[in-house]
Amino acid sequence: MKLKKINGNLQKALIEANLVEANDLQEDTFSTIKSGADCVIVAEQGSGKTTTIVLNVIQKLEKASGESTDLRVLGVHEKGNIDFDKNAISEGLDVLIGTPNRINAMFAGAGFNINTIKIFVVDDADRLFSNRMDAVVQRLFSSIEKTQRIFFASRLTEKVEVLAEKVMIEPLFFEDDVDLEDDDLEEDDDLDNEL
Repeated sequence: MKLKKINGNLQKALIEANLVEANDLQEDTFSTIKSGADCVIVAEQGSGKTTTIVLNVIQKLEKASGESTDLRVLGVHEKGNIDFDKNAISEGLDVLIGTPNRINAMFAGAGFNINTIKIFVVDDADRLFSNRMDAVVQRLFSSIEKTQRIFFASRLTEKVEVLAEKVMIEPLFFEDDVDLEDDDLEEDDDLDNEL
């Protein structure tokens, strides 16, 4: 995959995984995410959001902190064993993936220093915030002094915009061109119907 200033090892691994060409979303957002800027990325399902998240997290972290081994990744959710999850974090972790409630529960009383978080990504922000997870996410953000904040969403909702303005520093907004074109067509149809 050819992206400006992508880590050579990451580029090689992507090509080996048959990800040779970056799609529009990856090309449009890579430099911004790499720069550390806060942003909101809105694109429809199947547009490559998950791949965009993964390649940018790997680009930013590159290798396990303090080691020359692979990144240490942990996925957590409400049905998992919270003591196991806390122990895994205390042993050292590079990437934590989880639901807002579980992550909040883990950090609320565990005494972990979450100010070491380099990048905090909320995927499906529109869906999570419509299910009242915005307060939990805002509480997590308020506990971290400095980190890059990124929201990925399928739709740009008012809750996504409002929370982005509250927790991000001068957020940049990226919207999928296909969605914008569809909206423009609907507006043109509305105008035609009014005439």
